[in-house]
Amino acid sequence: MKTRHLTAWRAAVCRAATVAAAAAMAWTPATAQDAPSPTLARIQARASVRVCIWPDYYGITYRNPRNQQLTGLDIDLSAELAKDLKVRLDYVETSFPKLINDLKTERCDVAMFAVGVLPQRKEQLSFTQPYLQSDIYGVTTVANQLVRQWSDIDKAGVLVAVQAGTFMEPVMREHLKQARMVVVQPPATREQELESGRVDVFMTDYPYSRRLLDNADWARLVSPTQPFFVLPYAYATRQGDPQWVGVLDEFVARIKRDGRLKAAARRHGLSDIVVN
Repeated sequence: MKTRHLTAWRAAVCRAATVAAAAAMAWTPATAQDAPSPTLARIQARASVRVCIWPDYYGITYRNPRNQQLTGLDIDLSAELAKDLKVRLDYVETSFPKLINDLKTERCDVAMFAVGVLPQRKEQLSFTQPYLQSDIYGVTTVANQLVRQWSDIDKAGVLVAVQAGTFMEPVMREHLKQARMVVVQPPATREQELESGRVDVFMTDYPYSRRLLDNADWARLVSPTQPFFVLPYAYATRQGDPQWVGVLDEFVARIKRDGRLKAAARRHGLSDIVVN
């Protein structure tokens, strides 16, 4: 039963991503410019674009705890968006559980932190065409004896952590039949739970997995032996302003054409997951 549910959920995600890309690509530069955008009008009036980021997203929008500096692919690309719009860039910190509400209440104009195009998000938000995509990966410790390979994850006695609000939560809830899922709520983190021994493995995507692999010699990546759940990532904004979605989608198309997306991905070790 869970397998059928997961298959149906996969199909829904694929349909949502296809519709998001097609709808966004339907907006031409002329269309976006000819019709007034209330969001763009507010941005121009205040001379700044407010960008929602999750500052714990390594490689994407990450605040280094040592110097508080923000780094990552979408830190670079949000600066490019502000430059193209000829306005100031203001960051608004959010998280995946708070994302939808923060966009709906206009705390920010756009979310730029590799937001997965999920069916439940598509019901409430508008998306650009995808610019990245990632499968799900496991991260465990070098010393862990329970999880040595992908097939070990869903076994009795294994504790599997997912971050609350991420797309791994509904996917793993459907997938796991024997292991027990542990939902990690902020301010706790998956890596803290793993290093402390409270869980055996945590599920994440390609960018976030680099955080531990680049900085912790006790961490080990557990990759799926075949594609497990590849999800497209896009920029998200509130519904009801298709002209603003058109402006954002033109930006994504432009950074794909002129090489800015590939250059940013190369700088942050994410070339393998770029969507051209």
